[in-house]
Amino acid sequence: MALFWGRKKPFVGVDLGGGGIKVVELLNEKGRARLFTYGFTERLPGAEPLNFVDDPNGAGELLKKIFLKAKITGQKAVAGLPIASVFSSVITVPKGSDKDLQEAIQYQARKLIPVPLEDMVLDFRPINVPSVLAKASSSAKAAGDKSAKGADEAKTVPVLITGASRAMVQKYVTTFRAAGLELDSLETEAFGLIRSLVGKDRATTMIVDIGAVRTNIIIVENGIPFVTRSLDFGGHTLTRAMAKALAVDLPQAEQMKCDVKSVQTLYPGEGLPKVFENAVSPLITELRYSMNLYTSQQEMRDGVAVEKIILTGGTAALPSLAQHFAAELGIKSYVGDPWARVAYPEDLRPALDEIGPRFAVAVGLAMRDME
Repeated sequence: MALFWGRKKPFVGVDLGGGGIKVVELLNEKGRARLFTYGFTERLPGAEPLNFVDDPNGAGELLKKIFLKAKITGQKAVAGLPIASVFSSVITVPKGSDKDLQEAIQYQARKLIPVPLEDMVLDFRPINVPSVLAKASSSAKAAGDKSAKGADEAKTVPVLITGASRAMVQKYVTTFRAAGLELDSLETEAFGLIRSLVGKDRATTMIVDIGAVRTNIIIVENGIPFVTRSLDFGGHTLTRAMAKALAVDLPQAEQMKCDVKSVQTLYPGEGLPKVFENAVSPLITELRYSMNLYTSQQEMRDGVAVEKIILTGGTAALPSLAQHFAAELGIKSYVGDPWARVAYPEDLRPALDEIGPRFAVAVGLAMRDME
């Protein structure tokens, strides 16, 4: 439903996720995002195609229906590319002119990306990592290095490169064209999540986005995703575990899992239900691996560790999941709130709390051009 009416420029974010389509429309009200309207669909485990854009015409028709039903006014939107479909890496290249920088990045990218660059849409952004630069400077000074003065004037620059196949990008263009909409821009879901859940917080944070089919792990330092991984594990994994344990069919197990009160009734007491604890054990292992990968990326990062974990995605609302992660990993963990940086009517709070974890990507995408 539409929450506010007016003729301000709308900002629309579209998340074509494995668990359904999520759309958010925001308005810029004196520099702050204000919720105008939202809409979503849901999918049961096993729904085909796994990726909406593999059927551009079907996805376009569904997207058009959501826009109409939710009374979304904006006809331009920002969409998110799945992390599993995007190459992302932080590289170091020599400083130089824009031309030299581009040539160095292209050279490095050809070594890292296993497909011809001609088949990719490549983006890059030089980044500044204060903690890394500060450690380099202090290490040089502590060693009495006469070149310590130059430590702050590094001869190299870290660069974040991201790339997606042209074929994948074209599927998104075709989907939005089928919906009668304009695809204003595409960016990786990682940036949408960082924007809505981390904002300007500079603490080193691990975002764990547990979607219906996949789990995305993003380790963020100073707003930059230094580690991005996508795992073949999602909410449907837990649904199958519940269906097997209770001898019920998948749709019934999915409904029971989504009903937080039912889960608490079936598995009373404190802590994560055993059926789910066993199922998420491999994910805990992958989170530990991701943190080790982050700290070992380069020597200058020694001592910089993940300070907190933000859970998101539909499965994040599972009772005691955040507490279980905190206990297993020894790091503060909590469910993120993508509405924290968005204004909305207070009486909508219960509904927005319920759907919040599923909307983190869409909210962040809608906020992209408001920065």
